[in-house]
Amino acid sequence: MDQELRSAYWRENLRLIFVLLSFWGFISFGCSILFVDWLDQFRFMGFKLGFWIAQQGSIYGFVAIILVYIFQMKRIEKKYKMDV
Repeated sequence: MDQELRSAYWRENLRLIFVLLSFWGFISFGCSILFVDWLDQFRFMGFKLGFWIAQQGSIYGFVAIILVYIFQMKRIEKKYKMDV
């Protein structure tokens, strides 16, 4: 693979990582700490939403981020013919 394709691959890879880390930060820091008081005015499954996101929802969010990363990386690797 030539240098231009490698650079394009890594640019796309790093962009994906940056976007997913932004979501991770929003879920873990934003929803669980910064916006918890505002989210607590809503209820989900009988619990205050801010509490639920901090305790359970963030786990589901992290699993979703991992799954998105897996599927997107497969797509990127196929695009740059790096899949084995």
